[in-house]
Order: sequence, then C-alpha cells, then structure tokens
Amino acid sequence: MEKKYPTFSICNLVSNKLSKDLFNADKFEGYLINNPPIKNIHKHSFYHLVYFTKGKGVHKIDFTNYAIEEGCIYFMIPGQVHHWKFEEDEVEGYVINFLDIFFDQIFLSSSVIDQFTFFNVFSDLQMLKLSENIRPRIVEIFEIILKEMAKSDEYTMMMIAAEMLRLFILVSRELPVKATILSNGNRSSVFLKQFFNLIEDNFKELRLPKDYASLLYVTSNHLNFVCKDNLNRSAGEIIRNRILLEAKRMLVNYDLSVANIAMELSFFDTSYFIKFFKKYTGYTPDTFRKQYYS
Repeated sequence: MEKKYPTFSICNLVSNKLSKDLFNADKFEGYLINNPPIKNIHKHSFYHLVYFTKGKGVHKIDFTNYAIEEGCIYFMIPGQVHHWKFEEDEVEGYVINFLDIFFDQIFLSSSVIDQFTFFNVFSDLQMLKLSENIRPRIVEIFEIILKEMAKSDEYTMMMIAAEMLRLFILVSRELPVKATILSNGNRSSVFLKQFFNLIEDNFKELRLPKDYASLLYVTSNHLNFVCKDNLNRSAGEIIRNRILLEAKRMLVNYDLSVANIAMELSFFDTSYFIKFFKKYTGYTPDTFRKQYYS
C-alpha cells in the first residue's frame, strides 16, 4: 500500500509546541516557511485551525474548494484531506493545531469540542468569513495565545484553553441560527450527535437508515424527520455522503485498486461500487482519481 501523501502529527511539525505535542500555535507565514510539505496535499491526526489576515487563493478541504481571503477562518478535524493553493506570495495569519485531549489536561472534558458545529465531519461551515467588526478581537486572541506560549508558566495551558473557547464562542455567534442546531443542547441536537457518532463508527458496515434507527431505538420515519427538519437532508443522504467521502479519501490517498477499496467499504461486488460512486459523483472511481491528481 503506497501512500500518495503524508499524514502529519503535531510532532512532525516545526512550530511553537506545548504540553508534550498536544498543542502548537504560530504565525501562518512562519509556519508555512518552516513546514514546506504542508503546501501539498496532506492530512492531519489533530484538529487544525487557520485564520487569514492577508492573502489570496484556494483551500480545498475534502474535495470542496474554499476561498482564501482576509478574514477567513477554517476549522478542520482529524483525518480530513486538504491542500492550499496561494495566488500570491504574501500570506499572513495564524494557525493552531491541537489534540482533543489537550482540554483533558486542565480538567475540561475533550467533548467540549463537540459543542461547536464547525468541528463536525458533516458540517458545511468549516470556513467562515468573519464580519469586520469581530476580526480585531480574533487577532487579539491569537496574539494572547502566542504570548502565553512564550511565557509558559503554571497557568499557561489554562489561559490558552480559555482563549480558545472564547474564540470558538465568538465565531459560533457569527453562524446562521439554523447552523447552531448541533450545539444548542436541545433534544434534536443530542439525537443528531448520537446519529453522527454512530455513522462514524459504522458507516463501512451499515448503510441503511433502518440500521441506525434500530441502534437509536426509534423508527426510520422518526430518524428521517429529525434529519430533514434540522438539516434539510434525509438520513440516507447523510449516511451515503459519509461513505462517498471515505471512498474519495481512499482513492486519492492510497495506491489501492478499486476492487480493494470496494471491499474495504463492504461493497463485495466491485461493479456495484463503481455504479454507486458514479451515480452520486458523476465519475467512475478511476476517473475521479486521475482527475484529482491532474
């Protein structure tokens, strides 16, 4: 199995690090210079946060293109495939990388991350262009974090965690009201989080809404209703999109045959996998792979 691109852990990166490689932060321009491989397609084993104060280009995350512009902030979760394409040399901003257990070190549950919609594999809000009035406050938070890392005393981790949560909350208040459904703590948000977690754990084996409805002790109709009412998507579409995402990641990440990928995703008939992939993407697996790398 030959990897097409690397998976980085925090210890692989040259940056200001803290607490046994659980956290690092830096100015983006320095981070880019010190870690040239990040300009190419790669993925991370950690949470990744980038804010741009200057620059132009395109950021592709899991096969979706997003603009790189002043005021844009990006949130990524472990395992996502991405790469940058800058239109000009001068790019400025900030970057933070962290493991969820960073919060456990100061007796905050790592599940605190789940309260924020943009740290969800099904979110389409991983990039947000912040309003101009909030941008100085965001820059201030990044600067405080960098100064705390230079200080590094017994309260540093607690102060950084507090500033990170402040940043997450400020950005969340910029999101559309409908987009905060997964973070408001009501019955639907709890139910959907359980559904998403089950998909992450089982999408390779279970692909029918009735399978997940059974695990959630509800009917298929109820599961579909909650998904459509809150996300404007059917349960089947959400499950299918996760399978397709993993298929795409495998097609560009490893030099695997289509038959091997089909088997890994529990499609025991390769021809059915090819038809499934083409029906929902418009491409055969081989065409998608070739087009991506071209």
